[in-house]
Formats: sequence, structure tokens, C-alpha cells
Amino acid sequence: MERYPDIEIYLADADIEAMQRWLAGHFDEHPTLVKRGKAQWQARARHADNEVPILLVTHAADGFASLWFDSPHTPWPRDVDCARDAARALGCEVRCSLGGWQPGDEPDRFWRVRADGEEGAIDWPDSGQ
Repeated sequence: MERYPDIEIYLADADIEAMQRWLAGHFDEHPTLVKRGKAQWQARARHADNEVPILLVTHAADGFASLWFDSPHTPWPRDVDCARDAARALGCEVRCSLGGWQPGDEPDRFWRVRADGEEGAIDWPDSGQ
């Protein structure tokens, strides 16, 4: 299975404490999200002897928070794997890219995973907010 160079998901509910419990179950060292700005939280985690920088931006897009793992060394090989796990564990809607993004890909097409397990492709145009 292809492993993406980084993982980014968008969460409809950014409960920091619930997210930290979820992250703690997946990384060797329990990452602590630390507030680094008005709407930014950062952490450093370790997985399979590799450091994984984590950035959470609340209110990143249309009421969704962005959670970005800046490493290919995550517990999930692809964005959709992380999105499914997060939706199930956190009980919220999660969105992610349809696949590995390439120049020329449609920027408004995303994969949506609902807390009840329903999932599918959606159009999610950037409203600029």
C-alpha cells in the first residue's frame, strides 16, 4: 500500500482533549498539543522511531479544523485511513483529500467520513472563510 509523505485531515469538531487521547493511543510518546497562536496548536510525536510534527489549526475551513502530520512515518499510510480512524474514535465528521494530490487535480473534491461510518466523495469548495 502506498504511504503518503504527510497526512492532513479536517475535523468538524476539534475537541483538544479528546484529540489528545486519540493521538496518545497511536504514538510511542504521547503528544501534547500546545497552543502556539490564536488558532494553532503544535505537538511532536514519535512513531516507529521517527519524529512526527503535528499541527492543528482550529477554524481552518468552513468550521472545520485542520490536523496535519508532517511526516510519512504516521500510524496511517494514507489520509483516508487517518480520517476513518478519527471519525470512529472522535465521533465527528472528518474530511480529507481523495488521494495523493497532484498538480491539475480538482481542488474542491474531498472524501467525507461521517461518525456513523458513511463515507463518499463530496464537492467542498473553499468559501474563503
